[in-house]
Amino acid sequence: MAAQTVASTTNTVTSPDSANTVDLGPAAALSCRECGHRVPLGPLFACEECFGPLEIAYDFSAYETEDLRKRIEAGPANIWRYAPLLPVPADVAEKPNINPGWTKLVQADNLARELGVTPGKLFVKDDSGNPTHSFKDRVVAQAIEAARAFDFTTLSCSSTGNLAGAVGAAAARAGFRSCVFIPHDLEQGKIVMAAVYGGELVGIEGNYDDVNRFCSELIGDPAGEGWGFVNVNLRPYYAEGSKTLAYEICEQLGWQLPDQLVIPIASGSQLTKIDKGLQELIKLGLVEDKPYKIFGAQAEGCSPVSVAYKAGHDVVRPQKPNTIAKSLAIGNPADGPYVLDIARRTGGAVEDVNDEQVVEAIKLLAQTEGIFAETAGGVTVGVAKKLIENGLLDPTLTTVVLNTGDGLKTLDAVASDTGLTATIRPNLDSFREAGLAS
Repeated sequence: MAAQTVASTTNTVTSPDSANTVDLGPAAALSCRECGHRVPLGPLFACEECFGPLEIAYDFSAYETEDLRKRIEAGPANIWRYAPLLPVPADVAEKPNINPGWTKLVQADNLARELGVTPGKLFVKDDSGNPTHSFKDRVVAQAIEAARAFDFTTLSCSSTGNLAGAVGAAAARAGFRSCVFIPHDLEQGKIVMAAVYGGELVGIEGNYDDVNRFCSELIGDPAGEGWGFVNVNLRPYYAEGSKTLAYEICEQLGWQLPDQLVIPIASGSQLTKIDKGLQELIKLGLVEDKPYKIFGAQAEGCSPVSVAYKAGHDVVRPQKPNTIAKSLAIGNPADGPYVLDIARRTGGAVEDVNDEQVVEAIKLLAQTEGIFAETAGGVTVGVAKKLIENGLLDPTLTTVVLNTGDGLKTLDAVASDTGLTATIRPNLDSFREAGLAS
């Protein structure tokens, strides 16, 4: 592979509340995804010219490809091995953080046989192994570094559950106050896991979109001064954490791009940032360029992107969520139009499955690979199965399916028909009567 160069240029930005300059590593500016307008780094999320979303633009111009590869491989077994490619200071690994990432990429041959996939070609990226058992630890770890840079004192978010827990844990570890907002009717397991870290947990009467609207109001009010909302005013930095999934998958595949990925869609940010990460690896020369397809997965009860894709639309019409996959229950996904663009550009698709199929897929993954996924994982496995059956996903190509959280968070989804095989008396006769002898 020809050597290419990438950056490790250190850029600084002045905090809005302090005269101190802060280090954000190779991050160079904020750039509008719609019009390309650039502004200095800061706690901003919308373009002042066209109101499009802002994202991090980097200066990659100083490292030779192989030197960068060696530096990454010598790094810690967490997302900070990729610090040269993220908006974080060079000493990020020395700061108090929950250090997520480097989760397992499981070769899922048992599942492959059930789905009709060629053995050795199907993998599950199991992100349930993160500190709070979901991929949200990756994005929050990024947001914490931005919150430090901009001198915020309170860490907050709107959340469907997993993000609330990740913010609570990361804030506790880093010494921030946390106050997070969730729909009042979330799964009890997620409520407990978000509350146990000691921060303030506030239930909002309504769905996630109602929670998100409230947070947007709070951020513009004096009551929200000093608050860093990880998925609002820190969103450009927060979202970059999802790129590390792309980095890890390719490194774990021996620095190769997968042929196909099946990724769950809530806001759509994870899917768009995984694509961004793959494109960066290509441009940096860390992987050989080749075609890949990205498939988005939604639950039928909250499938605005899938509906738009199948109808051939470019606009995503909001829906009122009604699904057991509450972590994906965002009826007005901010990155929905960009998901459509990526699915079409790569030759992928966006598909959905109903709640019954979600439960079946959770059990199938558990019973074949010993991975207990939350409902979002059931959505991706269920959609992968449906795509194969419909001839849209090639069963002979290297395919990665994402599981983004632990099934212990969504026990209610499978509890009604999962339990004891039998109840017996403590003797062999009772054991035999139950038909349990081999």
